[in-house]
Parts: sequence; C-alpha cells; structure tokens
Amino acid sequence: MRAVVIGTGPAGITAAETLRREDPTGSVVALSTDPHAPYSPASMADHFLTGRDETLYWKGEDVAQRLGIEERRETVVVGVDVDNDEVVLRDGNRIPYEGLVIASGSRLHAPLEGADLPGVLDFKSLRMAEELVGRVHRGEAHTALIVGNGFIGVELSLLLADLGVDVTIIGRRPWVMPRVLEPAISALAEEGLINRGVKLRLGVEASAFVGAPSVNAVRLADGQLLDADLIIAATGVKPHVEYLIDSPITTDWGVWVDDRLSTSVPGIVAAGDVAETADWLSGKRFVHAIFPNAVTQGRIAASNLLGADLTYEGAESMNSLKHLGIPIVAMGTTEDPDDVLHWVSESARRSVYLRNGKIIGAQLAGDIRAAGVYRSLMLRRADVTSFGRGLVEPAFDFASVYWDALASVSA
Repeated sequence: MRAVVIGTGPAGITAAETLRREDPTGSVVALSTDPHAPYSPASMADHFLTGRDETLYWKGEDVAQRLGIEERRETVVVGVDVDNDEVVLRDGNRIPYEGLVIASGSRLHAPLEGADLPGVLDFKSLRMAEELVGRVHRGEAHTALIVGNGFIGVELSLLLADLGVDVTIIGRRPWVMPRVLEPAISALAEEGLINRGVKLRLGVEASAFVGAPSVNAVRLADGQLLDADLIIAATGVKPHVEYLIDSPITTDWGVWVDDRLSTSVPGIVAAGDVAETADWLSGKRFVHAIFPNAVTQGRIAASNLLGADLTYEGAESMNSLKHLGIPIVAMGTTEDPDDVLHWVSESARRSVYLRNGKIIGAQLAGDIRAAGVYRSLMLRRADVTSFGRGLVEPAFDFASVYWDALASVSA
C-alpha cells in the first residue's frame, strides 16, 4: 500500500512505524509542519530541564531513515481530495495515497481577544517551546504570566520557575487543574506550586492579550492590566481539522471515528489528538489528548488500514505531575459516582470514585504506589466491593493484595 500519514506526533509516527512493519513492501510518506524529527510533546519539560534528548526523540532522531519512511518536514496540508485520493499541499503539490492516516494533532485554543497577536506564546510545539526557553536562557525574560491553570499551565510554570523565572498563573476557576483534580488534592498541588515560587491568581478571568508591536500584558475582566516579559497562553487545545472543512470527512470538534478508528470515508483513518473517540467508560465522544491514547490509536488505525479488524476499546483519561515535589496522579472520571472513598494522612491523600461497585476514577497525591493497581482494576471493570474501605488503605499497595485483586477479576 502507498500510505500517507498527516502528522508525526506520537500517533502519526506510531502509525507510520506500524505500516512499515506490517507492510514492508509498501511505502509511507509522513508529513509534518514541524522542522524537527518526531518527538514526544509530553517530554518537552524534562528535555529543557535536563538537556536529555532520549525521551524527547522517543523513537530516535533517525526513525524515518531507519524504517524507510519518506519524512517531509515543514510541509503544510491544506486539503484532502477524496475523489482523486490525494493530499493537497500549500505549495500546490499533491501526494497520491491508497490509504491515509489523519494524525495532524492539535493547536492552541485561546478564546481571548488578541490571542493571534505577535508575542503570545504557548508550549504546544517544540518550535514555540524553543523560542520561549531561548528567551530565558538569553536573559531576555525574567517574568512570565501564564493564562490557564490547567495541567499544561502548571507543568510550564514549574519548568520556568526552575529556570529562575518569576511566574504567575492566572486561572478563571478557583483551584488549579479543575478539570483533572478534586479541590482537596488540588490544594496540595497549589501548596507545591507556592513552595516552588509560583504565584497564583485564581478565580480571576483574563479577557485580552494586549501590547504593540508585541503582546506584553494581560487585561483582566475587571480592567486590571498585568504585564510580564513572557505572555503565555495555556488555555487549551483544538484539533487541526480546518483543512478538512471542504471534504466529506465528518468532523465536529475533531475527526469522527468509529471503534475501528475509521473515518466517514473508506480508506481513511484518524488517530491521536485530532480524533474524536469514545471514552472507554461513558461511551461519549471527545478528544482524549494524552500520549498513551495516541500511541494505541496510531497502532490500531494503521493495522486496520491494512485490513486488520482491531477494535479500539475506548480512550482513558490519566494525568500525572512529575516535577511538583509531591507526586500526583489522576485517572478516570469523578462524574456521577455513587460512592467515594478517601484516605488522608499528613503528607498524602487518596480518593477512589465508585459506581456500581466498580472503580470509575482515582486521584492520589503524595503516596501514589497504588495507582497501577487502581488503573488495572478500573480498566478491567472489576467489582471491588469486597475490599470495602481497605481499597484506599496503605496496605492495598502490597504485592499480595495486588495479585489477589487481579485474581478476583479473572475468577
């Protein structure tokens, strides 16, 4: 098969690798707007803190050459001509395909006035991250305002604080990572941020980015202006689907796919941050923009493009903070539980959310040793009623309990 992959993020490069492995006589063209080799966005903070390339270029910088993939960098796709089976490029060229993988990822979504002005930075791409960190290393930036108190905003604030920048997070909601953490565990995260020197302005709303010729301030809804050397938007992301608007490929927020990751057009699949997939728990469609989901989707989408019949069981939600000083893991959902179990000590907290005797979500801070057990039980939809309150006790971390738990699932 002559396959084309749009995007070389975790989903795209996994799909390209799968296509080459499972169809060694075929060909793969991988397109990327980025000037860099395929990299892991989740590893950018670690890369800039440690200088290590191993986790950033997780498949190796030579992955395309090693696998025989025709990689085209700094290439912009402007359309997909499904009548002629061609990908249309901005330079006017067209690339024919027999099978197409849409893995074009996502971009910054900042619904604020002035978001498109020069000087608004983000941490979505390696190119932008290099510009941002480069200004710090060159001594051009000593203060930073981050608009957005979600996971990306928190991670970036820790990176900049470690680089010696005076950082302030502005958040509309009154606690950090409101879509991920319950307020009690969020409070531990806030304490960790403050201990690292990060300032928090929570419960306030930013209305605009301002400044000329380059943005240098944020205007709050009450009219107050806050200025800084670095103005960073961490307000969310939106899938890259704009080039598909005139095609018959069905899109909403992202590209709609079925449980085989097929789009509405035969011979075209989608994976990663661009794909609207079903949640494994609720069945609801939305984009699950985390690394493990992208890798799994890329592999399944590519295999099915070649004729396999693999079912994607659904995406999961999981986040972890590694650089806070206190480890935090959040998985699953906190919506509509019929029971919640808590365990609290001076330095740690666990919350497990249950519905019909099964784990639907868990949040751990300080002591996260049980995270793997909870995730296994959650994904297996195991009935954990027999554990009672012992489910959140420290003893639940012991290996014997782990194996007993898995045995109960298989029984």
